[in-house]
Amino acid sequence: MSSARRIPVLEIFGPTVQGEGMVVGRKTMFVRTAGCDYQCSWCDSAFTWDGSGKDDIRLLSAAEVIGELERAGGQAFDHVTVSGGNPALLPQLGGLIDGLHERGIQVALETQGSRWQPWFTAIDDLTLSPKPPSSGMETNWDVLDDIVARLQAAGSRFCLKVVVFDDADLAYARMVHARYPLVPFYAQAGNGNLTETEPAKMLPYLVERYEWLIGQIMADNSLRSVHVLPQLHTWVWGNKKGV
Repeated sequence: MSSARRIPVLEIFGPTVQGEGMVVGRKTMFVRTAGCDYQCSWCDSAFTWDGSGKDDIRLLSAAEVIGELERAGGQAFDHVTVSGGNPALLPQLGGLIDGLHERGIQVALETQGSRWQPWFTAIDDLTLSPKPPSSGMETNWDVLDDIVARLQAAGSRFCLKVVVFDDADLAYARMVHARYPLVPFYAQAGNGNLTETEPAKMLPYLVERYEWLIGQIMADNSLRSVHVLPQLHTWVWGNKKGV
């Protein structure tokens, strides 16, 4: 197999709990791919795109990824989350998704909605997470509109998720929810304390941010059909990688 069709993998780990989005709390394995077309200011996985993790990238075939998942997770999982970076940059992920489905394993994936891939419609739990103003990135609404329309036409199971740090992000979340009112919508409290290494010191901060977001959304008449989430894994492990 040529390297062009292999998958640039940074991490394979689990089983653990999914900490974000519509399957929060789900027992899952993780495959983290390298590369992103965004450079969000608060990215908690900047090593996937800033060059700091380049020495850890391995180019693996779909069969090799599945083999590593099985060695790490044994028979203790039936769900795999593909994360990044932005895994939607990789057309070759279709083979991995098909291989996992052949083994009865469901697949979740999160992307910012900046790039369409035909295999989106095969994902069991797809999260589109456009980035709010605090990220420093700009949303291409034409592209996101097209992705949402294609997924709706295919009857795909997907949701929208916006990470919220401040009032400007909250206004952005309102706009996203109003633009796609029929798509399940999740607002998630942001983690702006990425340098803290002690989970116990992180928790009071994370609870405060979650409580603030709950208060804002409960009082908002335009955000009625909304799920309000913490970033669950950071409550347990803080900013630790590989969990």
